[in-house]
Amino acid sequence: MSPSDGTAKADIAAVHKVDAAASAPSPPPTAPPAFVPKPLPLNLLYALTSVVAAVMQGLGTSLISLNLQQIAGPLEATQNEAAWLMAAYLFPNASLGLFLFKVRTQYGIRKFAELAIIPFVIVSLLHLWVNDLSLSIVLRFLAGAAAAPISSISFLYMLEIFPPEKKLNIGICLALIGLSLPTPVAGLISPQLLDFHGLQGLYVVEMGLALVVFCLIYMLPLTSPPRAKVISSMDYVSYALLAASMGCLAIFFTMGRLYWWLEVNWLAWVLICGIVTGTLCIMLELNRKNNLIDVRWIGSWEIVHFAGVLLVFRMLLTEQSTGAINFFKQLGLLNEQMAGLYWLILAASVVAGLLCATVMKPGREAAIHLAALVLIAIGSLMDSYSTVLTRPEQMYISQSLFAFGSGLFLPPAMAVGFAAALKKGLTYIISFIAVFLFTQKVGAFIGSALFGSFVTWREQYHSAILTSRLLPTDPLVNLRISQYTAAYAHSSADTALQKVQGTTTFAKQVQQQAYVLAYNDAFFATFLCAVAAIALLLLHVLWKNRDRFMGAANSPQTA
Repeated sequence: MSPSDGTAKADIAAVHKVDAAASAPSPPPTAPPAFVPKPLPLNLLYALTSVVAAVMQGLGTSLISLNLQQIAGPLEATQNEAAWLMAAYLFPNASLGLFLFKVRTQYGIRKFAELAIIPFVIVSLLHLWVNDLSLSIVLRFLAGAAAAPISSISFLYMLEIFPPEKKLNIGICLALIGLSLPTPVAGLISPQLLDFHGLQGLYVVEMGLALVVFCLIYMLPLTSPPRAKVISSMDYVSYALLAASMGCLAIFFTMGRLYWWLEVNWLAWVLICGIVTGTLCIMLELNRKNNLIDVRWIGSWEIVHFAGVLLVFRMLLTEQSTGAINFFKQLGLLNEQMAGLYWLILAASVVAGLLCATVMKPGREAAIHLAALVLIAIGSLMDSYSTVLTRPEQMYISQSLFAFGSGLFLPPAMAVGFAAALKKGLTYIISFIAVFLFTQKVGAFIGSALFGSFVTWREQYHSAILTSRLLPTDPLVNLRISQYTAAYAHSSADTALQKVQGTTTFAKQVQQQAYVLAYNDAFFATFLCAVAAIALLLLHVLWKNRDRFMGAANSPQTA
């Protein structure tokens, strides 16, 4: 799963009820329109619009993250410089969905959908004429802002086809299926696009999907609930501070691992800016009557627990998005050699979403979460036994389990959190979206940064140990270096150069072994985190139902 999925996942099922319940200083809203069932072919078109929009909004950043090495070349940039494309995209995308919820409430869903797709089409079109890194970074910033409403639209179109009582179970599950597709789809199509059309081929596909969604949105209007005036002038100030805070955190955690945390001073200033603006936003919201987000409610134990669960889970998912894929790239594999793995991840995500839609009912959330965490723990434990000879085929089962667990976990958590906020009114809905965006977006940044930094640290550790044990006087070491040296005899007659090349190849092999051991440590650490999450979940269930368990234990004695 890519970091861009989080915005859309906050636009949940009972959107029609939310708009009707808006507690803004405006005339009392009328009842939302009654649900009118649509014919099956029309429902399928709405579902298709949702899936295509979901893939479109996340495809661009997934294509860049999976092909950073190939993209850096045409832009005449290093990999660290090319990584700014991802940071620029995430800066506005991390928080804009929060404010767009109010925009949609005040101006109507139909107008929101019809106008929101236009900037994305324009930005996608502009990409075709840009081959410069600086301009590409600017366009990726605009693309991140333009993609935020598209993820909301993908949710709304899927929810449109279900009656209110099914929006919070079947609707959420099916909408999340679409949002899990961009990364595997990007891995499947990018090799051919780069081979035949280069960097422009990636942008052409993104623009083509944008035009398809543009047509579908104008052909298939969404039902507009009653509007309510909910935006005040101070909302712009609060959102500006919140956007600056989350954007700076996105840059810090995205670029910190690449430039390394303590090596450049500007990283510290970015973090300071994020903390200061976030603090100012909280101070402002605590002193507002009609606030943008309810900080006191967010600080309650129930919401802190909810946010902690989502944050831990989002960080666990980096084992697949950051761990397994980068592990194979470290071994020299390309996306075309991982096509089978991407297909299985895609299939497992779809099946998990369909199964979750079938079994998800109130009261089953803990059982579904337990099953998801068990699958994630098993998958990460299996991955921790990898070697330099491991290929995608050996991870088919483990990564399928991981994708399946990911597809099971999020829908119940979203349904419970959103239903709790829905009962309290519009302000709490927006506060829930803020919590959800923080856990999914910032959780993705933190998870990726921690996983990558842990791998780098452990690689240095294992490299030091391996190097200390590979002595020049060891006959096996000399034999291996001699074999690598002999391999260059046909390409150079200079024996000294052959020796240098052979020694360099041997050192690279040692470093590769160190990286494999480091990734195994990271996979095992993910397993331990999943086990800890399982233990905490079981303790929470026992504590929550302690009266029932105690009553059952005492009933035989009473009898």
